[in-house]
Order: sequence, then structure tokens, then C-alpha cells
Amino acid sequence: MNGNNKWFIRIVPLLAVLFAFMPALHAQQMNDTLKEIRIKDTRKQKVSNDARINFFSPGQKITAIDSITLQQYQAQQLSTLLSQQVPVFVRSYGFNNLATLNFRGSSAAQSLVLWNGVPLMYAALGMTDVSLLPVSLVNRVNIVYGGSSALWGSGNVGAAVMLENDAPVFDTVHKVRLSTLLSAASYAHYNGDIKASFSSRKWYLSANIFGQMAKNNFPYTDLKDSIEKMDNARLRGAGGVVQLAHKFQPGNTISLSAWYQHYYREIPPALFETVSFKQQHDASLRLLLNWDRQRLHNDFYAKSAFIRDEIRYADSAIGQRSYNITYQLYEELGWREQLNEHHRFTVFVPITFAWLQQALTTFRADQTRAAVVIAYALSAMHDRLHVAANVRGEHINSLSILLPGADASFALRPWLSLRANVQRSYRAPTLGELYSIPGGNTALKPEQGWSEDAGYTLKLHIGDRAFFTHDLSYFNRDIRDWIIWFGGAVWTPHNIASVHSRGLETENKLLIDLGNWRLHFGLNTSYVLATTLASYIPGDGSIGRQIPYTPRYNGQFNIGFAYRAFYFNYNHTYTGYRFYNSDETGAIAPYNTANIQASYTTHVGIPLKVFAQANNLWSQHYEVVTQRPMPLVNWLFGIKADIL
Repeated sequence: MNGNNKWFIRIVPLLAVLFAFMPALHAQQMNDTLKEIRIKDTRKQKVSNDARINFFSPGQKITAIDSITLQQYQAQQLSTLLSQQVPVFVRSYGFNNLATLNFRGSSAAQSLVLWNGVPLMYAALGMTDVSLLPVSLVNRVNIVYGGSSALWGSGNVGAAVMLENDAPVFDTVHKVRLSTLLSAASYAHYNGDIKASFSSRKWYLSANIFGQMAKNNFPYTDLKDSIEKMDNARLRGAGGVVQLAHKFQPGNTISLSAWYQHYYREIPPALFETVSFKQQHDASLRLLLNWDRQRLHNDFYAKSAFIRDEIRYADSAIGQRSYNITYQLYEELGWREQLNEHHRFTVFVPITFAWLQQALTTFRADQTRAAVVIAYALSAMHDRLHVAANVRGEHINSLSILLPGADASFALRPWLSLRANVQRSYRAPTLGELYSIPGGNTALKPEQGWSEDAGYTLKLHIGDRAFFTHDLSYFNRDIRDWIIWFGGAVWTPHNIASVHSRGLETENKLLIDLGNWRLHFGLNTSYVLATTLASYIPGDGSIGRQIPYTPRYNGQFNIGFAYRAFYFNYNHTYTGYRFYNSDETGAIAPYNTANIQASYTTHVGIPLKVFAQANNLWSQHYEVVTQRPMPLVNWLFGIKADIL
């Protein structure tokens, strides 16, 4: 099949979704004199500081984690929040180790994590370690599901996790705010966080500083069924985010954000190891300078970011050491125009220059990405129809690619909306995949293919006191030259000829307001088939088999209530079988975990909130990654005080 036919087949489903409803839309317009229907445009609700989410992604599934849920996880890492509240598989290598994301059967390198629009991928790893991202350092978490390489960058195949800090707040009256949070948890885990801010008519300054430490010496059962305590598992970390902003003219703001953190982690032994002397130091410096000029109908912005990531690894048992330093410069110029109430247009130019320096050798490698992105958004039919089309032309070293995409949503009824999304996907090998020592593979080919997803959202008011939402998504993705790591003593990335991913996701929530009592019920489910269609290795047994570490079934259930100043939530997660080799000859058993979050807010001169949490309440013995035991029941207690 030639390239033109492939484009035709990909675009036709989206066009069919749009044009199938044109007669109904026309009929509705003809009957407007009989009955007026008002549709609330959810895209106009500002769920993000990024216009690409608010206006240019109408057909993509977007989940915004609400502020109440974020508050319950202020003493936790992003990996815990996502694994308990979002239909995603978080691949954790242990209680004190690497944790990566698997959205819709994607690999760890195929989902992006962005901070205020800047990618946070560790160039030396080719992925983001979400166990090193404290929830307390961000104010918003949004997940944009599905491929959208045109808007978010080549490499965004599975999903994009958007971390945001609040925009600067200016006030005619000087305001000072100060709060602190302290917590203590099982296995000598202690955490502290201080937040302070100052605002005036033209200046804004905020600081958020944290520190944590833990022994992580939890009990586990070894291969001989003996109870042991985890050794070599200490953790120390500290860092923070500081933001300084100045409004020098109405609508003109310049801000500087700095995020620094440092972690020392001892890496505990796997079950097949009798002892471990591994340790790792991770240090990151992220600087972001942003200028935003807002007018009534247009907006111009410029941002410049510098990121330095340092990873030092040592295993004294075998004399192995590595010391990688990566640098990234990210520049972006953008312009947005609202032509009228129905048409929006944006153009932006992102440029990334990354280089890897191995400090123990003289080796250095670099990668340059430069792109031009054009996006157009249309709203029509009394705001019932929203359409977006976008295209990215990108140059990566010597490669040039074109990444088109289109998506749309349509409000069939005030309580029922449909959506569809078609995108071309492309991911060039990262510096870590190409040049990691040991293990890099300079012969890797880039991943490329197409992704489609479609779904609907149902929102129903049940009487005057209950509100029910139901969302269903179907997704399909075909990727050629999928990159996967496997091996023995030394793991190396290789290309799989073709991988087909498809499945279903649902999100369901019921809210009941009984005056002083507010009840909530939630259920998220995910079914994923990600199978190898073709392999470059004859007879490797992977054809038709599930990609390693991709559970077919995954789900979360929440039930709880709020009564006046008291909040309680019971969370239950289920993760199905994960195969740890390509021919499905080895699998890790499914597991359930039960988790509780509870808090009480009072006022003793100052606002005060005390909270308690329990993870793995029923002490389930389980492994996320083979031979890496996870802790049994563990508790966390804390207090937060708003001093000013």
C-alpha cells in the first residue's frame, strides 16, 4: 500500500465522525426557534495554563487531577499519585528505585513528562523517573492521552503528563503567605515542606522547599521463604522550586523559575542477589525564563530553559562506576491569535539542543531538534462542534519529518459528547539509547507509525443531589521499529519490526451531595493488548505475544466521603499479569493493593490540617517488576499549617 493510501485510510475515520453528525446539526439549527439548548463548553474552562490543552486538543482525552486529590498526596511522589488514581501502569523497580510510565501499552520512553511546557526527559536514560518528582512541587497535573506528536513533540506516543506551577498572582495589596507540612512514615521515612509567597502590584515571589529521608528497611520474604529486612535502601533528598515574576506593563509579564533537587539512593538487592552495594546520586537543575505578552485577541510568548541532569552510579561489589551529565537547552517562540469567537490559530517554534558528557571518559554526544508547529482550532454549531488540525515539521540532526494530526469533539446532546483523534507518531532514539555505556546501540532505527483513538463522555445530573460522569475511550496504535531493551548481564536496546497496541479505557465517577455529607465513588479500568506483529529476529517466539511489562488489565476504585472538615477515601488498585520476556514464558502474578487517605481540617489560631495514609493496607505480597519485592502495609502521618 502506497503512502497516499495510508494517509487516506487514517484520515477517513475522523472525517466520517465529523460529517456523520452534520445532518443532525443542521436539523438542530432549523429547530432553534422551537427549543433553545445551551451547551456548556468544557474546553473553555481553564484546566491548564497551556493553551494547547485548553483550545487545541478538543478530541483528545484529558484528565485533570483535582485539587482535593493533589492535596492528599502532598507528601508522596508522582509515581504513587499516578499508580493509585490514573489508569496507567507505573513500572516500579522497587520501593527506592526507578519508576517509569506505561500508557496504553507504550514503552517508558514513549510518554512525555513536561514542566510548564518544557520536557523533563533525562537524556542519559531516554525516559523520566517519576519516583523523583515530588507532588508538593507542582500545583496542577493534567494527563493528555494518546499520541500527539505535532503539539507536544516527536516522541509523545502514549501520553503526556503536564506538571504546572501556578501562574504569578499580582495584587494591589501586598500579600504574604507561608505554610509548612511535616510528615512521618513507616521505615523511618520523614518529609518536610515549606511554601512561601509574596505578591504586590508588579512583583511576585514564591519558594517551595522540601527535604526527605528514609531507611526503607521493610520486611520481605526471600526465595527460601525466610523473612528478611531490606538492606541497602536508604534515601536522602532535598530541593525546591523558586519563582520570581515581574509585570512591567499591563499584559506583559516576565518570570524566572528555578527547580533544583538532589537525591541519594541506595539500590536494594533483588531476590536473586544475596547483597547489594549499589548506590546512585541524581541531581537536576532546571531553569526557565518566560516572557508572556497578552492582548485582547492575541498572545506572544518566549521561553528559554536550561536543564542539567547528573546521574552517578556505583557498584563497589564489582567495581562498576558510571557518571553521566546531560545538558538540554530548550527555546520556544510562540504566537496565538483569536480571529473571532469561532477561530483560533497558533504558531510556535521549539528548538532543543541536548548533549551527553560521560565524566569518567572523554566521550560526548549531542542531538539537535528544531521544529515549526502550526495549529488551528474551530468551534461551530453554537459551540457544539470543536475541531483542531495541527502539523509539525521537525528536523532531528540529519532527519526531517512531518507530523500531521487532527482531532474533534461534538456535543450530541447536552449530556453526551463524542470525540476522535488521529495523529502520526515518530520517536527518534535518545542519547541514552544510542550511546549508553555499556549497552548503547548506534544502529537503532527511529520509531514511527500512526495512532487513533475515539470515545465519548456522558454527564448526568441525577435529581438535585447527584452527578454521574462516564467516559470510554478506544485506542489503536501501529508502530514500526519499536525500541525495546533486553539482554543478560548487559541490557541493550533493539528494534522490533512492528507492534500493534489497542484497547479500552473507562473512567467513572459518582458524586452525591447530602448537605454536610458529600459522597464520592470512582472506577477506572484499562484493557490493553500490545502485541508484536513482526520481528527482525527469526524464531524468537514474540509474534502475537504481549510486550513485556504491559498488563492487559489495570484498574483503580475509589470510595469515600467528606463530612464537614473530615475527608476519607478508600482506594483499591488492581494490576494484572505482566510477562517479563517476549515469548510469554514467564509472568508475574496479578496483585491488589488497598490504600487509605484521611484528613481533618481545624482552626487553632491558624488553619491546621492533620492527615493519615495507609498503603497496601492488607499487606499484599507483590512485585511490580520481577524479583523486586514491594513493602507490606506502611503508614504515613502528617500535619500542614497555614501560618500566614
